[in-house]
This record gives sequence, structure tokens and C-alpha cells, in this order.
Amino acid sequence: MTDKPARSISALDAVTSRRSVRRFLPDTVSDRTVYDLLDAAARAPSGQNMQPWLVHVVTGETRATLCREVSAAVERGERTDEYPYFPQQIREPYLSRRRKIGFDLFEIYGIGREDMAGRRQALLRNFEFFGAPVGLFFTMERDWGMGAWIDCAMLMTNVMTLAPAFGLRTCPQQAWCEYGPVVHRVLDIPDSHVIISGMALGYADAQARENRLTTDRVPAAQFVTRHI
Repeated sequence: MTDKPARSISALDAVTSRRSVRRFLPDTVSDRTVYDLLDAAARAPSGQNMQPWLVHVVTGETRATLCREVSAAVERGERTDEYPYFPQQIREPYLSRRRKIGFDLFEIYGIGREDMAGRRQALLRNFEFFGAPVGLFFTMERDWGMGAWIDCAMLMTNVMTLAPAFGLRTCPQQAWCEYGPVVHRVLDIPDSHVIISGMALGYADAQARENRLTTDRVPAAQFVTRHI
């Protein structure tokens, strides 16, 4: 493990090799590495350079408390979404894409389609950061307009793209926003701020089967409209 970025990784490789890692090693990530990564990611563009993003880095006892409290809220059925992520009715082709990634992942885990208990346990692994020692939470003040959401998304993309240069991998986790009040309370995030997403950060377990999952992408020819 190294704190220094491996600058030999090409931008093309960094983007095309990005994966959502769902099993991490317990190895500690140094504070210096986390801050160096975030310093580099903060080169993300933002409207008029206002940089509306805020990041909460969660480790150690606070991480353990957060995992325990949110998992307990899940068991009690206390879901309260921070904001709507999907439309109320998910239509095609999006529904099929969503189902495919779910079924593919459950197959890797060895969970049958009718195994609801197994599915629930798989869900709960989200709230352990999939074993990653570092959790990141991206927030901003609620009164920002939609443009600021784009800015924050570009910061998140930079974090995920740059992480391999530090030997690290990530998993973006909007699932934490389904239990926003608990995250606000444990991390002392004021209600005037919105939690955009969580993210697991750490060293990937190269032996884990779930980390070999590669999701499909629609080719550009299917989502591009050419104007001549």
C-alpha cells in the first residue's frame, strides 16, 4: 500500500476500469491519502467556481456507530428518504437494467430469487460500507439549485476516477440517503444540509467474486441523437 499516487494510470483506463467494489480489505487508509485524493478531486468544475460541495470523512468509532445505528433503523423499517432518487414508476428500459444488475449480483452471492432473507442480508452490507474502513458523505446546503447537484456529482466522479491512482477503490452508496435522519444525527449534519450520497473507500479485496461483476453499458449509438 502506498500514499503516493501512481501517475501512470491513463484517464481512459481510470474511467473504463471503474467498478463498484462490494468487498474491501480492512487495511487502514491514511488520512494523508484521503486528503490528497480529495484535494485532487476538488479540481472538478463548478459553476462560477463556487464549489458548493462538503465532504464528511467517517472512520473508526464514528463509522462503527453509524453502521450500527443505520442497520438498526433498517431492521425497524424506519426508512425516510433524504430526497426522491427514482420516479414513482420506473419504466422500461430502466426497469430491466435495474433488475439485471440485481439478479447478477444475487447470483454471485449465491442468493436465489425467492430468498428474501438472503437479499436482506445483502442489502445490509451496504450499511457496513462493504467492509471499507473509510466512508465518505457528500453534502451541500439545501438552498442550492440544481446546478450545484451537477457540481457535486462531478466531484464524486473525480473521487471514483482518481482513487485507483492511490491504489484505492470505491462504491457510491446513495442507499445511506434512505435513512437520512440517522446519518444527520450521528454525523451532526444540520438539517439545512442535504446528504447527496455516501461512498465506501478502501482497498479492494481482489479475491472477492462480487468485485468481478462488470455491468453492461448501452453503446453511444443508442443514446445519442445527432444534429447536423
